[in-house]
Amino acid sequence: MREISKLISVATAVPSHKIVQRDVAAAAHKGFASRFENFEHLARVFESSGIRTRYAARPLDWYFNALGWSERNAAYLEVAGELFCGAANKALQMADMSADEVDSIVTVSSTGIATPSLESRVMGRMGFRADVERVPVFGLGCAGGVMGLSIASRLAQARPGSVVLLVAVELCTLSFRLDKLTKENIVATALFGDGAAACVVRAGDTGLAELEMDGQYTWPDTLNIMGWNVEPEGFGVIFDRAIPPFAEANIAPAISHILARNNLTLADVDRFACHPGGAKVVNALERALALQQGALDHERDILADYGNMSAPTAFFVLERLLQKGLPRRTLLTAMGPGFSTCCVSLKAAA
Repeated sequence: MREISKLISVATAVPSHKIVQRDVAAAAHKGFASRFENFEHLARVFESSGIRTRYAARPLDWYFNALGWSERNAAYLEVAGELFCGAANKALQMADMSADEVDSIVTVSSTGIATPSLESRVMGRMGFRADVERVPVFGLGCAGGVMGLSIASRLAQARPGSVVLLVAVELCTLSFRLDKLTKENIVATALFGDGAAACVVRAGDTGLAELEMDGQYTWPDTLNIMGWNVEPEGFGVIFDRAIPPFAEANIAPAISHILARNNLTLADVDRFACHPGGAKVVNALERALALQQGALDHERDILADYGNMSAPTAFFVLERLLQKGLPRRTLLTAMGPGFSTCCVSLKAAA
């Protein structure tokens, strides 16, 4: 009989710089108002985003410096390494494990370039074994955390008893660009935050939940909905205004397709745990999945306290759900570049 992968622990971490939304709005006004036509109208997004506070790799004043790839990526390497260790150590401690017990590491990040990859850069600090398997994953954006959990689950299933550590680290604020006078860039400054999350997964063990099934769905001809443009000054955000209506029209059929491959339906899910990409996206997901208005309460709370941290954000939601007590079946979901969605079903431990 096939061993089922189990979620053993979930932990999160954020940088030390806490930023308040009204301060970010004031900084954006200082940086853009005199150079961007109709800025005052667009600036309403700072109030309508549903965000109160966020955490950033650097203090707000740093973003007013002349920044290019080298400065942004140097900050990425420093802070992403710190967050990796913070989240990973906490997850291992919660699992009552040490770093030298880890057999495989799945590292998810799309907001900087690290070659060698992040897990190799912190091997000495963490105490990983020299023969640990490294699986760095790039380019999945907001869906990366959930897709990473899917990868971790499959690795654990392939080698029952082995310990798989998943770490998702994103420093989205490093893409804030004063030189880029676009609506997408200004909206990004109103939404993005930085953070990390880590999970320990193992098959054939007791745990917080069974990783029951997983699946992905990519819509054709949707490359321009979300992603990065690689530019001399840094990443340039691709944010299509059609994301909320696209999600409302398409997410339920896609998730239904994934569930049907595993002999499940939407009605079999007791709680959808969704990546809160923004207030409008959360509203669209509730309508698409025929949920009561306000059902995605933890999603709104995480968005308010942390903003959109891309890949790790879904685990901040899951962490809240675990604290309250998982229902019988929770479907962890996120959308990301591609344009795609990913799901992992978690069955609460008996």
